[in-house]
This record gives sequence, structure tokens and C-alpha cells, in this order.
Amino acid sequence: MAISVLKRKDLGETLIAQGLITGEQLETCILRQQETKESLGNILLKNNYVSKENLLRATSYCLGVPFLRGNDVKIERNVLALMTEKNARRFLVLPLSVTDGVLNVAMADPSNVIVKDEIEKIINMRISVSLMDETEIKEVIEKYYVRTSLGGDGDETGPDVSIKEENVGEDMDADAAPVIRYVNSIFFDAAVKRASDIHLEAFEKEVALRMRIDGLLREFPAPQKKYYNAIVSRIKIMSDLDIAERRLPQDGKCKIKVNDNKIDVRVSLVPTIYGEKVVMRMLNKDLFALDIEKIGMSAAELDSFKEAINMPYGMILVTGPTSSGKTTTLYSALKALNTPDVNILTAEDPVEYELKNVNQVQVRADIGLTFASVLRSFMRQDPDVILVGEIRDQETAGIAIQAALTGHMVFSTLHTNDSVSTLSRMSFMGIEKYLVADAVNLVMAQRLIRRICPNCKEELKDIPDNIYKSLGITKDVHIYRGAGCEKCGGSGYKGRTAIFEILRISREIKELIVSDATDLQIRDKAVEQGFVTLRNAAINKLKEGVTTIDEVFGVTISG
Repeated sequence: MAISVLKRKDLGETLIAQGLITGEQLETCILRQQETKESLGNILLKNNYVSKENLLRATSYCLGVPFLRGNDVKIERNVLALMTEKNARRFLVLPLSVTDGVLNVAMADPSNVIVKDEIEKIINMRISVSLMDETEIKEVIEKYYVRTSLGGDGDETGPDVSIKEENVGEDMDADAAPVIRYVNSIFFDAAVKRASDIHLEAFEKEVALRMRIDGLLREFPAPQKKYYNAIVSRIKIMSDLDIAERRLPQDGKCKIKVNDNKIDVRVSLVPTIYGEKVVMRMLNKDLFALDIEKIGMSAAELDSFKEAINMPYGMILVTGPTSSGKTTTLYSALKALNTPDVNILTAEDPVEYELKNVNQVQVRADIGLTFASVLRSFMRQDPDVILVGEIRDQETAGIAIQAALTGHMVFSTLHTNDSVSTLSRMSFMGIEKYLVADAVNLVMAQRLIRRICPNCKEELKDIPDNIYKSLGITKDVHIYRGAGCEKCGGSGYKGRTAIFEILRISREIKELIVSDATDLQIRDKAVEQGFVTLRNAAINKLKEGVTTIDEVFGVTISG
């Protein structure tokens, strides 16, 4: 942030008058400014004396100009034509609207009269200036200029406009600059919004763009249908796929970098009657927590899990639907065990993240490299710890069980609804119950639930009595929700956390498995031993003020 000359009042005096800094802090910054020649604002920010928003508001007061937030602006469609994207980026200025022949703009440095004069000469109009944060100006430029070139202008209406220095025509190819910028802008938005998946879908007369944020799909302005094939081809080029093949499904991957965050993107294409549907899974390495202490477990859950993974041999099974956080949990366990004296091998489909000093194998069933064949080879590789991405069949299950019984620690996943039913699923696969009882140390089911946005969190009042009864809690428990704000996109939620249902295979549980006990009998015995169901784990998060009633009922079932 660089504001040169201030009007009305001195910035420092304004901040002191507003009670945001002290006189001593101002003196410190002024002395520093004399040494470094930096702006006073930058020094105040570096010393953490004032927040950026408070600094900007004080600056706007001193300059006598309005202060705008990027999320609040709505740019009139015809205004973008008055200023090229090149000049908007060059001057860090955003055209907003025209009033009585005057162009209203937002600038990062409204005090720079030279830049203002230059802009007025270029557009041949007078300008009226507001202050906006430099970063937000850049984001809005990405949102409006890049998207409008292909048909979506960043607002909810998605008008049909084409404003660009480059020639945007119907014969546009995948290497055209607007297409490249548009695809980049999709990735940029997905990274900023922390989306896990991007969906591009073609229908008869239109295109849909959706992103999965905190587990739910949300719709965003989409490009015009006539550019869709070029956009898909660009994604194929990035993912090293066949751009000429549109009749068969294709899978690929690419690596991107957004704001210094390295992101692996898994790309899947399937042909539909109106064009190829594209789904891109965003695997953000910088946001991927591999610390076993930080995956959301309670102290008791963490103790049970650590005890199980540190056993000399046996099997740990993690269950849950797709995108329930199983990979994060398993990789966190591997990281905890990853020392120079431990040989770790993994068989995955696909390999989602590369782990340092871990030998990872990508399963490829099309060439015979199945989970079962890889596991057989692993047994000749002197392993200590083996991760099998998923147990899908009897052969894989049998080899994994044998590995667990012959001195190896084996981690794997199954798609079951809860921890107890996982044991009967292994039996249905043809594995003898006594082998399951001997090999399995722990089964853990998990789900992801949304966190309440801390910015708009509020206590919920007048809750019906039947809700308390359904949840099994008393009325003295404080229950919260998110009211919805700009920081959470109006959803009331920001981020997700995991809930766990941990079944320890105790001696009594082993006896029940071997005696052909039902799932219900095993569950009852586990509850006697302190077993916490997914529903109760979610209720605990509700009591802690982490999540909402809707999430508890929406993610878990009673039992």
C-alpha cells in the first residue's frame, strides 16, 4: 500500500484521534520512515499497529474520498469498454460507473494526481475517485475483465458481452489469450474460495459452472456456449490429454500455482449428449494438513488412534463416502510413522499427494497393475507399513489381511456407512471371521461437517423442545448458527472439520466377531466400552459451538 500525499488531516493524527494507535507508536513509525523512506501506512502495517481495513478507512477520511470494498462493487456493463484491461492493471484503477459524463473509478492511490491526469487524457473524460485496497482491485479486474471476454461478467446475470483488446470470435482456439485467461481465472476463483472441485457442464443452449465449497456445490457465472469447446480443449492441453477425442472418457492431471500455493488438479472428462462434462479436483498442497494433532480429533480419539497406529502389526480401516477426509487421515498417520527406520509403501488410485520418503505406486488396472498385484509385490519389498488405497474385492482383502497377520502394519479404506458394518463387509467379501478378528486393530468411520463462520456467528434462540429431545441435550446448552455475511458468501459456514466414530477391536469385540454376532450386538458391546457414534461426535461439535443443528441432522443418522 503506497499513499503519497494526504489531504485534510495527517494520517497519524487521524489514527490517534480514532484511538487506533498511540502517540508513541506514531513516533516510532515516523523515525522508521525517515530511515527507510517507506510510506507511513506500510510501516504501520508491518508493525501490526493497525489493521489494513482501519488504515484504509482512515486514509479515505484524510483524502476525502469514499472507501469501497471489492465485494460491494457492481460494475456497469458498458463501463469496462471505457478502459482497457491493460490500463486498468497498469494504473491499478477500476472503472465503476458514469454519472453526468464523469467516470467513477476506484484507485489504490487516489492521492496520485499524475496518474489521475494520465487516465483522464486516455479516456477523454473527467474522473471521480474512490479508494480500494490494491489486492481487491486486482481480484475485481480478474473477475470482470477476464470473465466478460467469454460471456460471464462476474455478477449474477451473466450478460452476453465481449470486451477485450484481443479479437474474441467464434473460431477461437484453445491457445487464444482470452481462453487461457478465462481458465486461469476459474482456477484463481476456486483457490481463493477454497473449492475442492470445479464442474463445467454443457447443456443444449447454455453452460454451467459450479464449484464445491465446504462440501456443497454452488453455481457461478458461466461462459457462453460457443466458447465451451475451446475452454475444454485448453484444459485438455494443460492435462496432457487428447484434444481430438470427444467420444470417450479421459482422465488426466496438471499442476498450477495460485498466489504461491501449489495445487495439483485431477481432471476427469466424460462425453454427454451436448458436450464433454469436466470435473477438476483441486488438491491444494499448502492447505493439506498432515499433522495428526490437527485433523479434528478429540483428546480421547487421538489417544486411541495413536495407540492403534503404533502397534507393531495389524490393520486399521478408515471408512466413509467419497470426500469425507479419509486420505487426510491416512496420510497423517503415515507422516507420524515416517522415520528413517520405517519402510512405507503405498498402492493408490490415484496418488493424490506425494509424500516425502514414501514409495507410492499408482494403480493401473488397464495394464494389470491392480491393488492385489501391487500388494503381492510389496510383500517382497521388506515393508514395515503398507497403505492400500481401497479394498474393493476379495483378493485384495485377503492379501491385506495376510500382510497384517505376518508382522506388517496395514492401512486401508472401505466404502461403508459406519465402523461396525465394516466388519461384516469384510466377511461378505469372503474373509473368514476369525481372520478379521485377528487382523483388525481399529475401524474408524468419519465425515466432514461444516464449521460456523466466526465472522457472523450468533446464538440461536427459541429452539423447539423436540430438537433438544432428538439431540439428547439439555436446554442449558448454547447452540449457534451463522447468520451469513460476505466472508462466507452468505452461507453462514466457513471451512469444515472432521467427526470420527472409532471402534477399537477389544478382546470382547473379537469374541463377538468370531461367534458370528450381529452388527447390533457388536455395537451394543462397543457402546458399553465407551464407543461414540458419528451422531454423538457431531453433537459434541454442536455443544462446542463449532457446527449447527442442520449439519448434525444433515450429515449423520441417529443410532
